[in-house]
Amino acid sequence: MYRNSYNQWHHPMHNNSNNINWNPYYYNWNSNNCNTYFGNIKLTDYGPKPFVVNIDQATKQNNTYRTALWTGKHFQVTLMSINVGDDIGLEVHPTTDQFIRIEEGQGLVQMGDSKDKLDCQEMAYKDFAIIIPAGKWHNVTNMGNTPLKVYVIYAPPEHPYGTVHATKAVAMSAEGNHQLK
Repeated sequence: MYRNSYNQWHHPMHNNSNNINWNPYYYNWNSNNCNTYFGNIKLTDYGPKPFVVNIDQATKQNNTYRTALWTGKHFQVTLMSINVGDDIGLEVHPTTDQFIRIEEGQGLVQMGDSKDKLDCQEMAYKDFAIIIPAGKWHNVTNMGNTPLKVYVIYAPPEHPYGTVHATKAVAMSAEGNHQLK
């Protein structure tokens, strides 16, 4: 029954007569309703509009300490580049959950219930995810010999729309070290 009801007109990749070069990874169904980037990506805040991006490429392309890529009402995506030997900085977000994914490099992840008791310590590498519940103290230190390239999802958003911090020092100054308690 299902096999006979299959309609190729709704699946262009199966209709080779009209779409010989169709690639599902680069096919843009409706370019008027969302921002889609597959070449060099302009690293700016695209929220809260619909947005499709190669997050691996955007993350690796970023050379700033922090750039907000998308800020919405309920979550935010930022890109970070942590210099060799540097770290994100020991911090806690009382009401914000965090997801960090490493796209390039390696780092020491430290988490715990207090800044004096970071009892979760693990090395993390390319393609690793770090999940940080709200209220947990945490830090990530670049232990490699190249910049640590990560993207971070905050829920709810942690930084103002359009945030760009060229360096960690700029970020600490702009935020008044409010996260470092």
